[in-house]
Order: sequence, then structure tokens, then C-alpha cells
Amino acid sequence: MSKREELLKAAEDKVRAGGYSNFSFRELANEVGIKSASVHYHFPTKADLGAELAHQYTNAFLEALGNINEIKAQGKNPIDVYTGIFKSALLTDNKMCLCGLLGAQNESLPEKVQLEVKRFFNKNLTWLTAAHTANGEANPEHAAIMTVSLLEGAMMISKALNDHSYFKLATQ
Repeated sequence: MSKREELLKAAEDKVRAGGYSNFSFRELANEVGIKSASVHYHFPTKADLGAELAHQYTNAFLEALGNINEIKAQGKNPIDVYTGIFKSALLTDNKMCLCGLLGAQNESLPEKVQLEVKRFFNKNLTWLTAAHTANGEANPEHAAIMTVSLLEGAMMISKALNDHSYFKLATQ
């Protein structure tokens, strides 16, 4: 793993644990074992790092979802696959959705980070709309918004109450 990748991983862990303000370049440098100034070599500003973090998270999330037609061909429900990613993040990794956390802080984020968070939700809503369409949903756009809202909200409630049973109940 390159130092750049290590920095992104360390930043992701910090953001998913406590939001955008939960890290500094000095902390990341110490964690990765480089000088603070070296972080600036990879990411000139915190906004650059935050935007790249959200961009990569979105790409990895979409890749994990896969192709709706292939999912259906395997006899699986794409919405269950989508829910499973959130479930794994919370129940296995005990982490929030990175872009969900950032979205809650949107007004205090730099513009380039806001744009990447918006990209995450737009891409997710597009995927979910297609998935609900493939499932024969009467109003797939509405169903897509309800799905992502339910999952992000259930994560927040479960984390706030420190009880994952709320997520399990919401996603039954």
C-alpha cells in the first residue's frame, strides 16, 4: 500500500468514526509514519483529501453493488444487496456510511467535498431507481429515496443509541 493509500485509509477511519473535523494532517502523518509536510505532497489541502476520500468511497461502494441485471440473474434482490452493504458496515465494521456522515455536515464542508458527497447520493439514487424499476416498483424514484433514507437514518439511530437492534428492526 502506498503512503497516499495509507493516508486515505487513515482519513476514512477517522471520518467514519467522528466526521470531517475528526482528523488533522499532523495526526494522519503520525499514523502513517511520515512528516506532516509530506501529507501536503499527496493532498495540498484538507479539502483535496476529503474530496478524494468521498470520490474513492463512492467508486468502491458502486463497485461493491455491482450490476443490477447480474444480481437478478443470480436470483438475488438488488435492494437486499444494497441493504447488505450498509448492514456489513454497521454490524461487522461498526462504522457509519462515510458520505452519510459527511452529508450531515454538508454546510460546513468545503465545496469540493460537498460535490463529491452529492455525487455519492446521486449515483446511489440512480442505482436504486434502476433496481426498484427492475423489481417492478410502481414509483421507483420514491422507493429509491425511501431506501437510502431508511438505511442512513437507521444507521444514525443505531449509532446514537449504541444499539444495533434498531438497524436490524428497521431493515426487516
